[in-house]
Amino acid sequence: MNDIDYMNLAYRLALKARGRTSPNPLVGCVIVRGKTIIAEGWHRRCGADHAEVVALKKAGRRSRGARMYVTLEPCYHYGRTPPCVDAVIESGIKEVMIGMKDPNPFTNGKSIAKLRRAGIKTRVGILQKELRAMNEAFIKYATKKMPFVAVKSAQSLDGKIATAKGDSQWITSLAARKYARRLRDDFDAIMVGINTVLKDNPRLNGAKKTKGLKKIVIDSLLKIPTKSLLFSGTNPSDIILATTAKASLKKRLAFQKRGVRVMVAPQSEGKVDLKWLFKQLAKNEVTSILAEGGAQTIGSVLKEKLADKIFCYVAPVILGDDKALASVVGFNIEKISQAVPLKNIVSEKIGHDILIQGYFDC
Repeated sequence: MNDIDYMNLAYRLALKARGRTSPNPLVGCVIVRGKTIIAEGWHRRCGADHAEVVALKKAGRRSRGARMYVTLEPCYHYGRTPPCVDAVIESGIKEVMIGMKDPNPFTNGKSIAKLRRAGIKTRVGILQKELRAMNEAFIKYATKKMPFVAVKSAQSLDGKIATAKGDSQWITSLAARKYARRLRDDFDAIMVGINTVLKDNPRLNGAKKTKGLKKIVIDSLLKIPTKSLLFSGTNPSDIILATTAKASLKKRLAFQKRGVRVMVAPQSEGKVDLKWLFKQLAKNEVTSILAEGGAQTIGSVLKEKLADKIFCYVAPVILGDDKALASVVGFNIEKISQAVPLKNIVSEKIGHDILIQGYFDC
């Protein structure tokens, strides 16, 4: 095995905690002596030992004179846990291979410099492209203090998500729907508009029952029924109703009494100011949001240039009705040059459908 192989192993270890470490990043670590792996570790959840500390505890005295492969620069500052860089130095590790520099301003190269000052040979930038993709939500949250936002749509070949009469179940295959549900677990929160709640009455659950997935509803007038399915089996504190001062004070207080979080946002064109909302959510350690609809909500997110990524499931069917609901609405584009572009596009087949993923320039 070479350096890339060992880092690839650390990368795969980090992925074991996918969707469970927020607001912390995914991190994996491997300690090697000669050609023998003597310890492995990964960060399992926020508040638990970081990957380096897990591996060092397993290695014990054997770490002295060994090499460490870690996917992210060890932390420099005191947070929920002490600085990992100090533990690495004290362990007697002689060489550290770092996948990528930590974008968090509290660390951001400081640990690399400290390791080198301590006489530890340090190399940075192995598998950096893959590691940045793995922690794309953490990178945005750490550098911009905003959540990473992905939008999701399931549509026909002609871009429709429901018939003119509102029938939408099911455009995509069961395989695609199962995949989409598992995808939710990669995010801190699922977001929908009130029209989606009123029409579809979704539960908005992920695949893992143990994950405390937050559910955000954009509801300017607080129209949401008190018996909506999304409340069922969910901790009330994990439900966030984003509304405005136009909503009934009585309803606001009633939801708050149940333990539901009600966020009264400033208005933008008479609706919830999404930019304000996302900033507030980031302050509350919501690092990633999957916006699942409806068409107006996705359109608003795109119009405000708040989306980073799209997951578009395209079914091999055509509705062919100009009155059928489109997957995105809310733009008044007159020229093709004004269309919202995508970059880094990839596609794959899931069941009978095609999943297209791409990124926005925001």
